[in-house]
Amino acid sequence: MKLLTFQAKRFWWRSFSKTLDDVEDVQVEQEVLDAVVVFYQIEAADADNRSSVFRQTLKHLKWLANKREMRRIVLHSFTHLGGDNAPPDFALELTDELATRLRDTGYEVWITPFGYFNEWDLSVYGESLAKVWKQI
Repeated sequence: MKLLTFQAKRFWWRSFSKTLDDVEDVQVEQEVLDAVVVFYQIEAADADNRSSVFRQTLKHLKWLANKREMRRIVLHSFTHLGGDNAPPDFALELTDELATRLRDTGYEVWITPFGYFNEWDLSVYGESLAKVWKQI
């Protein structure tokens, strides 16, 4: 799992074009203010260490959100971070599980359209901690 995370003042996105044939057709445009925005890539090797990857990712996202007392998190699949991509069904399942667990612990969570290129606009706070790279 690779994570590029931002403490964002604002994140706006709109579905642009479908990249996976078997995902549902969606037209989405949304905006979230004061949120941790997570650009993530779930890798093939993550299936072998699923519980550890899940636990470490969850811990990292909560840690970063709590640094600025943010209660909103946006999960954005971004397979451009490099490495060997996990199969889409596994990646979507793990994404949904992360979102559920975060919601169960008091966070508001959005997932950008999975299997789509998205147009987006991101405004990030200036501190170093507002931009964090992590490989799990």
